[in-house]
Amino acid sequence: MGGEAVFLVKNVTKRYGSRTVLDSITFDIRQGEILGLIGASGAGKTTLLHMLVGFVPSSAGDILLRETTPAGTLDRNVLRDQRRISRLYGFASQVPSFYERLTVLENLTYFGHMYALSADAIAKNADTLLGLMGLKSSAHLLAQHLSGGMKRRLDIACALIHDPAILILDEPTADLDPVLRAHVWDVIKHINARGTTVILSSHHLNDLDALCSRIAILKDGKLAAIDTPEALKSRYSRTQELHIETFPGDYDTLIKKLREDRIADISRSGTGLAIRTQNAEAVLTRVLATLKRHNESLLDLKLGKPNLDSVFVTIHRTASAELTVPPVDSAPPIRPVAKDHALLRVERKAVRR
Repeated sequence: MGGEAVFLVKNVTKRYGSRTVLDSITFDIRQGEILGLIGASGAGKTTLLHMLVGFVPSSAGDILLRETTPAGTLDRNVLRDQRRISRLYGFASQVPSFYERLTVLENLTYFGHMYALSADAIAKNADTLLGLMGLKSSAHLLAQHLSGGMKRRLDIACALIHDPAILILDEPTADLDPVLRAHVWDVIKHINARGTTVILSSHHLNDLDALCSRIAILKDGKLAAIDTPEALKSRYSRTQELHIETFPGDYDTLIKKLREDRIADISRSGTGLAIRTQNAEAVLTRVLATLKRHNESLLDLKLGKPNLDSVFVTIHRTASAELTVPPVDSAPPIRPVAKDHALLRVERKAVRR
């Protein structure tokens, strides 16, 4: 579940003109956990992540990062103490921060210098990260020649070069196929197992179900819920889900006939049908009878609680009845701190020195 709080978000609001993107949000982030942040497009996820690291100021409220020092535990404001706390976190945004025309190792070396690490520390950390990310064999390959999944891993490695206690990732698996996505999730699990607190946003909700210690759901600019995946599913889903797969699989006809049998909540799901019900036994009896009447053979049958996708849809269906103006995450694009430093235009040969 995680230990003591490392981030404290207190009544944080963010406005752009007359539009409120985030409205009085309060929660904490705990040491050693993986916290997943989900919400509809434009819900404010990217804005909130940028606020956590001080790239975007809040309109109201405070965000504190808790630091353990020899003098005790200190709560540092992410805006007022930006220079000091920047060493405590690593941030990988949706826009990659590395240089396409530098090699993998040169990128890690460059970002190590940005954090004023010694040459020995850079070499040691880079070697560890190359192994962790599965990039050792590509250490001297130009970044522009990496695959999409390798680029994503390099971007995360650059955010970790200074060995931060907290890693923040904005859509780390965006545009990746399922195989590469699974690889990145495995990397994140390994990073977390080393003791790093991870905060990430993603639209792949069912992946987060197995990955995250807790899930925070943004809705209409507010924090709709924050809890473990299992607790969220239990709280928002009193129904069960019946998944069936049949042959020859005339699902359009089956959906029509099952609705005639008073099964209202039925839809296509992957290679089969998903039926939500509070009375699985009675519904299953009707389903089997319908399959027999229409010469459909049952290939697979699963019964379980709805997944995070279902929870998310349930929450946003409730929101839609109350929604007046759709929230827009209208923050201007923000570059990571290291990317801003890159305006110095350090040449490849300078990195080699």
